[in-house]
Amino acid sequence: MRKQKGFSLIELLIVVAIILIIAAIAIPNLLRSKMSANDSAAASTIRTINTSEVTYSTTYPASGYANTLVALGPAPAAGACTAANACLIDNVLACAAAFCPKSGYNYMLTAQPAVAGVFGDYTVSASPITMQSTGTKNYCSNPDAVIRSTSGAIPPVTAPTSITAAVTSATCNTITAFGPIQ
Repeated sequence: MRKQKGFSLIELLIVVAIILIIAAIAIPNLLRSKMSANDSAAASTIRTINTSEVTYSTTYPASGYANTLVALGPAPAAGACTAANACLIDNVLACAAAFCPKSGYNYMLTAQPAVAGVFGDYTVSASPITMQSTGTKNYCSNPDAVIRSTSGAIPPVTAPTSITAAVTSATCNTITAFGPIQ
């Protein structure tokens, strides 16, 4: 009688079961890491937009702050940078839609009504595209450059929902809605 070489079906099933157990442990940790990275990227992008707004207001003092993300974005077709397209942020973030998606977050910019053609205030906000899947916090900031999040609110917003419209300056400055990030 010849002795067969190879693995039995039971041995293969045990190996597959072990791999599935390891995957069940590793995948949730991977997803949490991705959400944490998206949260950090959102706070960093808000800071970039704040810096771009300051640069815009000093470069184009007759306009004040930019009233849209497009105004901070690149010039179309290799044109010169102007107040309409200041070349301060990338084209992904400077979309013409109501929400500009980037790295699991939607970004929005609102400006206070212009006084004599000058925009004197703005509010930038970011919200996860899918709460608890692409991110865990909503963010906002004003010209004071303090980045606020729903987790920093007093008391903390324990179950935030994604923002469906741009945050106003008054809401961003309300400590029960948004608090400074730590």
